[in-house]
Amino acid sequence: MRGLMMDQPLLISSILKFAARNHVEGEIVSRTVEGPIHRYRYPEWAARSARLANALLGLGVNQGDRIGTLAWNGYRHLELYYGVSGLGAVCHTINPRLFPNQISYIINHADDRWLFTDLSFVPVLEAIADQLTGVKGFVMMTDSAHMPATSLPNVICYEDLLAAESDQIEWPVFDENTASSLCYTSGTTGHPKGVLYSHRSTVLHSYGICLPDSMGLSSSECMLPVVPMFHVNAWGTAYGAPMVGSKLVLPGPRMDGESLQALIEDESVTVAAGVPTIWAALLNHLESSGKRVDSLKRTIIGGSSCPESMIRTFQDRYGVRVLHAWGMTETSPIGVVNTPKLFADTLSEEQRFALGCKQGRGLFGIEMKITDDDDRALPWDGIAMGKLKVRGPWVCSGYYQLDQSSAHQEPGWFETGDVGSIDPHGYLQITDRTKDLIKSGGEWISSIELENIAVGHPDVVEAAAIAARDDRWGERPILIVVKTEGSPLTEAALLAYYEDKVAKWQIPNAVVFCEELPHTATGKLSKLTLREKYEGILETPKG
Repeated sequence: MRGLMMDQPLLISSILKFAARNHVEGEIVSRTVEGPIHRYRYPEWAARSARLANALLGLGVNQGDRIGTLAWNGYRHLELYYGVSGLGAVCHTINPRLFPNQISYIINHADDRWLFTDLSFVPVLEAIADQLTGVKGFVMMTDSAHMPATSLPNVICYEDLLAAESDQIEWPVFDENTASSLCYTSGTTGHPKGVLYSHRSTVLHSYGICLPDSMGLSSSECMLPVVPMFHVNAWGTAYGAPMVGSKLVLPGPRMDGESLQALIEDESVTVAAGVPTIWAALLNHLESSGKRVDSLKRTIIGGSSCPESMIRTFQDRYGVRVLHAWGMTETSPIGVVNTPKLFADTLSEEQRFALGCKQGRGLFGIEMKITDDDDRALPWDGIAMGKLKVRGPWVCSGYYQLDQSSAHQEPGWFETGDVGSIDPHGYLQITDRTKDLIKSGGEWISSIELENIAVGHPDVVEAAAIAARDDRWGERPILIVVKTEGSPLTEAALLAYYEDKVAKWQIPNAVVFCEELPHTATGKLSKLTLREKYEGILETPKG
């Protein structure tokens, strides 16, 4: 027997229509590539998204066609999110920080029909244009006054394209499992892999991140997604904020500490989201300038483990609550968020802080388990560590145009590549990435723990722990560290800092000081680069 409920598909266009009708006062503020701050309200955003959709139809775009974007967090990019997907086409956000050969591979693998680009990335496309044989044309996301001279073929001005179209459209209705957007992982080995989201998965994920025990977005919040819109759809905030009517502040190309502080202060931002490297830059600016971010109440930090020292600084000096989170491109991305349960009120201050340093607890819609090497489920006791696997309606079931995936070997589950433990209350703690664990004399050492301790030292700006080959133990940990300018910190002093924090055998064997650490295109530490350079540093020279 079926229930007598209306069968309304969950479509991204429904978020757009709802926001325009029910949040007429909702504001979208963008820092533009051209320079000025742009601002408009949800109804105007919806009207321009309709103009864009009509323009795409005029360009011959059909349902299922992939439309690529190389763009910062801005209002035109937001219009593309909805105008493209609302038609039943696929919005393919491309990470412009990748290597040129990776960008051309991704565009060709996705078979993008049109490419929309911010002015910043025109040179990137010009350098690879001869490789993009399937692309029909390029749309410059600017107005006629700022159109660049370019060697790209078939170039169209975005604002001219919209000006010729009506802002009225009857958004098509189709199956909610229709593909909506495409995002490629920035893997460190092999080609990037495409994760193809659906309308259903996107709308359900949007509900999930707006829950009070998640990001807690609402119409009374002002949201600043510093995480790029080309990286897992800005962690879903580009859909969640309009769903509930949050004021949305988009930082454009300027994501340095000074620019972010000014934007937070000027627009009264209450909640923000980004990776630790972004917040390190903001905190450094606050410390050097004496300025503050008093409107900011909480920030969601993910992408990589957030150092304890960063959590304490935000909390103790600036009154900002840090919500640790974990997810992946393959999980849309939010899998867990660290919000407190009622029992946390009974804990001591240090116990509550330790709990808050974990990655978080699952949202409804994400099922987790940890398994041993034989794929047997391990207990949720906070002690047992194993491979993390997840499943749910916004977890990918496979990769775009890839027949087999080692991450999907167990039917119905996705193996994340992370190792961790889950406590009896459901809080996940990531110990490491499988590939980053250090195995010394048969015992595992967490690189994340070593890094967090190092960054807790007042003279350390950033640190990476990697495995180096060792003649006796197989592998031993070493640290590669960026210290504060002018600091007298020595290797001996930093290693001594570990003595009461980890077991003696876990203390790194060596420290290498450097000017800066390499990062991936999404802002994570590139440990592959570091291993290639330093993994032989402990080996005895062969004479």
